[in-house]
Amino acid sequence: MNLAVYDISGKQVGSYEIDPADIAPRVSKQLLHDAVVMYQANQRQGTQKTKTRGEVAGSTRKLYKQKGTGNARAGARRSGTRRGGGHIFAKRPRDFGWRMPRKALQQATRMALASRLADDEVKLIDSISVAAPKTAIVASMLKKLGLGEKTVLVAPEKHDANFWKSARNIDGVSVAPVAELNAWSILRPRSIVMTTAAIDAFRASAVAANKPAAGSKKKAAAKPVKAGAKKSPASSSKKETK
Repeated sequence: MNLAVYDISGKQVGSYEIDPADIAPRVSKQLLHDAVVMYQANQRQGTQKTKTRGEVAGSTRKLYKQKGTGNARAGARRSGTRRGGGHIFAKRPRDFGWRMPRKALQQATRMALASRLADDEVKLIDSISVAAPKTAIVASMLKKLGLGEKTVLVAPEKHDANFWKSARNIDGVSVAPVAELNAWSILRPRSIVMTTAAIDAFRASAVAANKPAAGSKKKAAAKPVKAGAKKSPASSSKKETK
């Protein structure tokens, strides 16, 4: 596929040829789902807590005698079945986080970008460096690219402090160097803006990761035994022991 390359003023200055299969030969929806669920689970604070009947304030005295009142039997007022009582199954602070294998997450990142490229949701720009922090420059760039009202991820090759300061005040815009991208950060915004140097770096790492290992060779097929060939002593000894 052929992508247009723009400058910071929104003018097309070239084109870029790329095949999504070079980044990820296939896209696994299940792997992407697992990666996104993992990143979202790791963002949960898990600090919720409610009180049990042993933690709420109140007397432990039995409200009234067991028999003779005509009412249902009742214990203390801190019971979970009464108003003001403790929770029967109280919530406790917990850690919702879990981890996936590192190579699986790296593969999910490549699949996420390949799927966004296939859906034509990635725009390329030649350079996004700014001389000084100025939000108006980044806002104008996004507007001229047709992304003024969308959530956008801007991925330069390396961290640029001036550009980050210029984009951090814009609602819905996030900035992350290409080395810090993951499946969740790629799939979350509506559009992605990358520099040509950033996509070159991502493409080079993806091609290197997709190459088979040098030592992974197919095992040679077992040679057929010729008729009349002598059998090994181990096989003959097995027959003798039967």
